Amino acid sequence: MIKLVIVGFGNVGQGLVELLLEKKNVIGKIIGPVKVIAIADSKSSISGNFSLKEALEIKKRRGRLPENRLAREVVEEEDYDVLVETSITKIDDGGEGLKYVRTALKRGSHVVTSNKGPLVVAFRELMKLAEKNNVKLMYEATVGGAMPVIKLAKKYLAFCDILSIKGILNGTCNYILSRMEEERMPYGQVLKEAQELGIAEADPSYDVEGIDAAAKLVILANTIYNLNAKLSDVERVGITKVSPEAFDVAIEKNYTIRLIAEASRETLKVTPRLVPLNHPLAIRGTLNAAMFRTDTAGDIVVMGRGAGKMETATAVLSDILDIYDSSS
Repeated sequence: MIKLVIVGFGNVGQGLVELLLEKKNVIGKIIGPVKVIAIADSKSSISGNFSLKEALEIKKRRGRLPENRLAREVVEEEDYDVLVETSITKIDDGGEGLKYVRTALKRGSHVVTSNKGPLVVAFRELMKLAEKNNVKLMYEATVGGAMPVIKLAKKYLAFCDILSIKGILNGTCNYILSRMEEERMPYGQVLKEAQELGIAEADPSYDVEGIDAAAKLVILANTIYNLNAKLSDVERVGITKVSPEAFDVAIEKNYTIRLIAEASRETLKVTPRLVPLNHPLAIRGTLNAAMFRTDTAGDIVVMGRGAGKMETATAVLSDILDIYDSSS
């Protein structure tokens, strides 16, 4: 029996619980029975003898779980094999998520996280802590949602020299830029449309200033090149100054404009770039994509939805399976 604790019961945490219910038989065949022994959000929790369906219903009905025990106490006190950490991202200091991850690793428990904050702030420290305690820290969901960029780099391209990676790592920016390309509407008008559709946040700065893409790039670069890069190491320019007129010029020359994140051993940058219209990164809408340039496998491109409740939960579940699937 694999015992899980879930910390963070927003969209991703709830999506994971829904997947555990929906895919119970498949999961059991691959790795055996899995039991969630506790769930905690920022101010409440549930533990003991409860059903996952019951936890979902209570959270949706009341907006909180029935117990007052804090997430910190759950992480410190429960006896679990895997901590699934899906709390709110804090890029500046890692937030409470960093504390939860440290605690679980020190206890000798595996960690699967969708939270970029701890990895942006303390990547090397956390990886060393996992190695020291002979456990795994898995984080596929931090970069591309269900798009398997971490597994692609670490497993399938493990024997390649990855010369560079270029990608579109933020769906909000990609939606805004593709709409500007299609309709030649000004940035502010498209941003308002994206907010009305729920694609952009009320405060969109984390996305449109390139911070989210830069955080993902730091995680990718540290993974691929064994760096100790921080957010401050990324050259970053957002999309707020891109104009419809810039698209007129670009399209005339068979180019478009996209926010491109690029990492190599010498480069870390997130900037609006000209992209040929027939290029794999000239994607539209909220899609994400990443292109790995390698010495022996050529260019490898992966594409998919980089965010979303079920997409991110799928990546989290994949990491749990990776820990225990002996055939992987």
